Amino acid sequence: MDRYDRYSGQDILGRGARAHPRRNPPPAPEVVAEPGLVAEVADDGWVGAVVGFERAPGGEHVRLEDRRGRVRLFPLRPRGFLVDGAEVTLVAPARPAADPRRNRSASGSRRVADLRARVAQPSRIWVEGIHDAAIVERVWGHDLRVEGVVVEHLEGLDNLAARLAEFRPGPGRRVGVLADHLVEGTKEARLTRGLGPHVLVTGHPYVDVWQAVKPAAVGIPAWPEVPRGEDWKTGVCARLGWGDPAEGWPRVRDAVRGFRDLEPALLGAVERLIDFVTEPGA
Repeated sequence: MDRYDRYSGQDILGRGARAHPRRNPPPAPEVVAEPGLVAEVADDGWVGAVVGFERAPGGEHVRLEDRRGRVRLFPLRPRGFLVDGAEVTLVAPARPAADPRRNRSASGSRRVADLRARVAQPSRIWVEGIHDAAIVERVWGHDLRVEGVVVEHLEGLDNLAARLAEFRPGPGRRVGVLADHLVEGTKEARLTRGLGPHVLVTGHPYVDVWQAVKPAAVGIPAWPEVPRGEDWKTGVCARLGWGDPAEGWPRVRDAVRGFRDLEPALLGAVERLIDFVTEPGA
């Protein structure tokens, strides 16, 4: 037999020879197996709608449910299915990229997966009231559980000296104090001076921790001005039509979903306290 193929014009033993079409059929078109797509299994004629996928030995498999509600699992092989009578290669839909925000806690730190409760450390963070404690928990709760730091409320800075005398801070037993309205010349500034090397006081300039929540987060243009001598929370609620502070508090609390809802002054104050009470070897 002549090596030269008179019909193709090629050397049938050379590199340019074409393979027999039945031995190398053209690739079947790829079809994304979207949920609900009806496909027929080429091997055995099973017909069903795509209802899911599963990793199994041999790779990715597709679940097909027939009209009687029976479900079977089939490997996603090349040319393994028919769609509208045409031979195709089914491919699984692209999985959406993981949302990086899900790997972050409300404070913006990296979330620790499968976090288990940790024994509380000796050091503490103290805040003035229950609203301060609740906001700290909403934003930094995950971080504090990772570190084993307990947050307690003082029910006012007037109790600070007595609580410190009872707690007796020292090496490995630090106290971080978050103070509202920590402004030079105020009562808060006087009560928090000279407390020793194992106590750190930080704070924000706002009259109340509510004011450290950004107005936009609460859905207001700005926090109302309340004259000196009038209870701030009561005055705010009256001017915003929120009833009394008991009714207004859930609006403020629920508006705090993460660190972006808080003013930088409060963010920095709390972060410094966490660093202080968790400093290795302190």
